[in-house]
Amino acid sequence: MFIETEVTPNPATLKFLPGRPVMSLGTLDIRSEEGARQSPLARALFSIDGISGVFFGSDFISVTKSGSDWQQLKPVVLGAIMEHFVSGEPLLDSESGVEGQGDSQGDNEEFFAAGDAATVAAIKNLIETHVRPAVANDGGDIKFRGFRDGTVFVALKGSCSGCPSSTATLRHGIQNLLKHFVPDVQTVEQI
Repeated sequence: MFIETEVTPNPATLKFLPGRPVMSLGTLDIRSEEGARQSPLARALFSIDGISGVFFGSDFISVTKSGSDWQQLKPVVLGAIMEHFVSGEPLLDSESGVEGQGDSQGDNEEFFAAGDAATVAAIKNLIETHVRPAVANDGGDIKFRGFRDGTVFVALKGSCSGCPSSTATLRHGIQNLLKHFVPDVQTVEQI
């Protein structure tokens, strides 16, 4: 099995591409050992000293480190990912109840006024078709969370969460795109 790796804009995160599907539905962002209990692969990755986050995308795994050096961590992470896929174990434990739609932090809760439904539909469409694929290329994900008084609220996950360039991405990329196509948008904020 050959696993490709890619750097991400976040120097603390590497993207691992196992050459096969990872999540069949949605994404999953795990930021603690407690959260890792739902996945044999996440448990194996969090057992490596220096790993602070794991993100499962459709065909990639983003791993975030805390303070350690990638030169030493990368071979151990590659070994854990390879061992998992060779074993044939499922990505998620069936008893965890997770269906691959996010984490346990209220990921599906959205807020907006009923009168803004058409604006929100346009915003969501732009995020799904233009923003989300670009963010996935960098090892992360973005979710629409709400719209109020001209402000779009989004959640960044995976390598994008805590990335030094995420503010620039929000302001110069996502905000400009949404403002161009949806006149009601004034700003974009991260939740």
